Amino acid sequence: MRVLMLAWEYPPHKIGGLGKHVTELVPALAAEGVEVYLVTPRIKGGEPYSEELAESGTGYTRVYRVDPADVDPDDFFALAWQTNLKLQEKAAEIIRQNGPFELIHVHDWLVAFAGVQLKQQFRLPMVATIHATERGRGQGHLPGELPRAINNVEWWLTYEAWRVICCSQYMSSEVREYFETPLDKIDIIPNGVNTTRFDALDGVDLTDFRMRYAAPDEKIIYYVGRVVEEKGARVLIESAPAILDSWRKCKFVVAGMGPQLNEFRQLATDKGLAQRFYFTGFITDEERDKLYKVADVAVFPSLYEPFGIVALEAMAAKVPVVVADTGGLTEVVTNHQTGIIVYPNNPASLAWGVLHTLRHEDWSRARVANAYQTVKDVFNWRRVALDTVAVYRQVHNEFLASDWNKKGSLINRFQVPANVVTK
Repeated sequence: MRVLMLAWEYPPHKIGGLGKHVTELVPALAAEGVEVYLVTPRIKGGEPYSEELAESGTGYTRVYRVDPADVDPDDFFALAWQTNLKLQEKAAEIIRQNGPFELIHVHDWLVAFAGVQLKQQFRLPMVATIHATERGRGQGHLPGELPRAINNVEWWLTYEAWRVICCSQYMSSEVREYFETPLDKIDIIPNGVNTTRFDALDGVDLTDFRMRYAAPDEKIIYYVGRVVEEKGARVLIESAPAILDSWRKCKFVVAGMGPQLNEFRQLATDKGLAQRFYFTGFITDEERDKLYKVADVAVFPSLYEPFGIVALEAMAAKVPVVVADTGGLTEVVTNHQTGIIVYPNNPASLAWGVLHTLRHEDWSRARVANAYQTVKDVFNWRRVALDTVAVYRQVHNEFLASDWNKKGSLINRFQVPANVVTK
């Protein structure tokens, strides 16, 4: 099976869960015999073309990185739109030179323009994975022209897709509510995590590494992710005084980048917590994984979380987790069995969850063992790949049986609904 995939993020350009998902999914699909041709913007370097053979199976991956459009990066919608023109041009060349392809797989709105154009131009069925929605990030609101435009593109993508993949029941409900996508058009495929990279650190002496962040007698409370409001960084800072009142020797390590990094660093300073918070900024994948291994508790107090792949990483690293009762996190973590679930946007509840974890080490160890086994059994990338291939086969078979594949190309240009603002 040959699949053309479009994604805005792929190494070395990775920002959040979407990038992690595509990074792991692509080789997992190749291991199941899928020939993946991935087209992605060349935003943070990387070779314009690279090829990888599957470690097992008969598939392979060919990655094509396209330089983004030369437009003002602050005009993000225009950047996405103009870059899609270049992605579409490259992808069309790939289809002509390497076809036939069974289908197109698009990840989120950022590559929707190219995906829909290619679908119409070559009359290929399109699968869309929706990783998050703009309305969800806005807590149900669309405050401004840009969020409304993105929301319109998201609706358009789900409408044009043959099938829509969501990572959680929560996201499925959101897509149905916001875009009126039929339930029987949606497939729910949870994310996975690769435990191998964490298992490799078992038995490794990380004492010196840990000393960079905390003294030997201090507990490390670890937050990793984008430093933005929706991920709950503010909630963590506001929970710190209550935690420190009961457990003085703690360090809060906030790892990641985000537009509100300086704002939250200042908030910690204003609250007299500058000596207790360590904002790392950008960290490498290796540093991120080591921090999981030396942390005493990992916290994910998100206000909006379609799935929560970082919680899976913590579970794979065998660190106790405390998560907010938000979105897909509660589909990953089972309260008091694989982690602690606390009230969302509630600093007092988060503080209780952290202190409960630190005070009851035996219970925490039991939850860690359960969580690790759950990750191994349920949340593995081979299962994700097999489920995704099943969707591919369903779409391809339905396409072959349809009248649509018996007709010629529709258009050779974009057809964008009037409600989708393109600037």
